Amino acid sequence: MFEKKKNSLPENRRGELRRQLSEQGPIVLCEAHNGLSTMISENAVSTTGETFDGHWVSSLTCSASRGLPDMEIYVAERRLEMIEEICFSSGKIVMVDADTGGDAVCLEYFVRKLEMLGVSAVVVEDKRHPKRNSLDGTELDHLEDPAVFARKISRAKSAMATDEMMFISRLESLVAGGDLSDALARAESYIEAGTDGIMIHSKSSNPDEVFAFAEAFKKLQEKSDRHIPLMCVPTTYNNVGVHELFERGFDIIVHANHLLRAAHLAMSSTCQQLLESGMSGVLDNNIAPVKELFAQTGYYAAIERDTQI
Repeated sequence: MFEKKKNSLPENRRGELRRQLSEQGPIVLCEAHNGLSTMISENAVSTTGETFDGHWVSSLTCSASRGLPDMEIYVAERRLEMIEEICFSSGKIVMVDADTGGDAVCLEYFVRKLEMLGVSAVVVEDKRHPKRNSLDGTELDHLEDPAVFARKISRAKSAMATDEMMFISRLESLVAGGDLSDALARAESYIEAGTDGIMIHSKSSNPDEVFAFAEAFKKLQEKSDRHIPLMCVPTTYNNVGVHELFERGFDIIVHANHLLRAAHLAMSSTCQQLLESGMSGVLDNNIAPVKELFAQTGYYAAIERDTQI
């Protein structure tokens, strides 16, 4: 039978993040940059039965997979094609990294199209357009004025046709050399503007500053009349487990770029071995059988359906 994923329908998937956070608690997402990477993370299961709750569509890995630098030059319409491919391949939550969102008009159109695809959340960072990758040394003077970003939040929220898809504001204060008070002030401003969640970003190898933010954020939560999910991306402070992050108050954890980085290393090694040996047989124990690709992408299932008609 053709695999029918009920939650792949936009009307079912769009509110799934809100539902899971409300009914099931904290979630973990894994990066996806095309249909195959989506299928792989979709079907991954630990020895104890744990799975990923959904997919993070990273601007870094989507850009890199197209041979482009992560500088917000991967145009929106091309990105939407990739996001549609990922949505088609998945029955789980899809969250999209939208960089700075461009200007407010561009963001309005982008969120409407994401909403139509059934994306559960869009994450926008409070840096000025065009963005530069946070891990390359973003400076304070590249941050957006918080009042300008708050207006961008309001316009994006107003552009949405439903209240199902979430807008999550990504704070770059700590990455850019700012302090905890600046990050908290920005968070408060964005909550007042209507953001549905806050992501605190850090490039430190030590989690102390994100832990400090999470603790201080509890006071902002108390002032609000709604729960504001808190999100983090532990790429640099990667020796902290998801369960400790949950205990610290984080609701959403993202493994942001690991599938493409793993593929990059494997492909580079494979090319080197092919050049050195001159034959592909040396790779047999280090590459997936063609039959595994057939099975993963539904080829055998399609052939079976053909025989039943």
